[in-house]
Amino acid sequence: MAQRPEELVELLPEAEPFLAREAEVRDPSERRGLVLVHDLAGDFDAAHAAALAGAHLLASLPHEVIARFDVDSLVDYRAHRPWMTFQGDRYESFNAPEINLYALEDDAGEPFLLLHGAEPDYAWQRFVTAVSGLVERLGVTSAVSLQAIPMPVPHTRPVTVTAHATRRELISSYPVYWGEMRIPGHVPALLEMRLGEAGVDAFGVAAHVPHYLAQATFPAASLTLLEHLETLTGLHLPVESLREAAESNRTEIDEQIAGSPENTAVVSALEQQFDAFTAAREENGLLGASGDLPSGDELATEFERFLADQDRKGPRD
Repeated sequence: MAQRPEELVELLPEAEPFLAREAEVRDPSERRGLVLVHDLAGDFDAAHAAALAGAHLLASLPHEVIARFDVDSLVDYRAHRPWMTFQGDRYESFNAPEINLYALEDDAGEPFLLLHGAEPDYAWQRFVTAVSGLVERLGVTSAVSLQAIPMPVPHTRPVTVTAHATRRELISSYPVYWGEMRIPGHVPALLEMRLGEAGVDAFGVAAHVPHYLAQATFPAASLTLLEHLETLTGLHLPVESLREAAESNRTEIDEQIAGSPENTAVVSALEQQFDAFTAAREENGLLGASGDLPSGDELATEFERFLADQDRKGPRD
C-alpha cells in the first residue's frame, strides 16, 4: 500500500529545537536560513567522493540525527545487497542501509543539516516531497548537493567541477560548458529541481573524477567538494585530515601508474589535453579527445558506461 510522503520519515525529539524556532517565525526575513547539504550515495558518486565527503563531516563535527527515513520502503535490497558478517558458523551482523538527516555545527558553531545515506531506489516523488516538507518545517533556505562523475581528466591535475543551480545567480562565478543534453535521472537532481520550483535556493557541484579511478577511492575529489561547499555557503569546514588523505592517495596512485607503461601513456595524454585546454582558457573544464569540450552525446555515453559498471560491481560499499 502506497505511503503518504510524511510517512516515509520519522522526526526525532532532537529536531524539536529547529521546529520550535521555525514555528515562531512570522515573517520570512526571520527564518533561520539553514543550509541543507545532501550527498545521497548512488550511481552519480564516482569513487564514492560525495559519500566520503559527508562521512568526513560526520567524523569531524558535532552532530546528531534529527530524522530517519524508512529505508525498507525506499531501497532495493536485492539490487544493492547490504553486507553481512559471517563468523565461523553463524551470522554476526547486518550492515543495514540508512538515510538519515543530521544536524551539525561547523567550526564556527553555525548549524547546518546533512542528508546522508543511500540514494532511494523507489518512491522518488514521495521521498522528494517528504524532504521538501522537512525543508519547510526546519527553516532551510538553501540546499547544496555534492556529487562526483567520471571524466577523461588526469589525477595529476587539480580536480575540476561542474556547478548547477536553480538560479544562475547562485553559481555566477562558475562557467557554463555545454548546452542541452539528456542524462539518466537521479534523486539529488530531482530534489534540486523540485526545491527550486518551491522557491528554495538549490544548487550543487559535481567533482570530475578521472575515469580510471571511478571505482576506486579518490579523496582529492571529496576535498574539492568540501572546498566548494565552503565557498558557496560560507560554512567553515575541517578539511586538513582529508587533505592529508588526498596527498597519501596521490602517492599511491602515482606508484601504481608508474608500474605500467600503458597507464603512464594514458595519463600523459590526458595531461597534455588538460594543459592545452587550460592554456586556451582562464578556467578549465571537461576535456574531449582533441582538447575540446565533449558533446552532450559524449557526456551521456560516459554516464551510461559508468552506470553499467556500477551495476556489474555488486553491493554498495
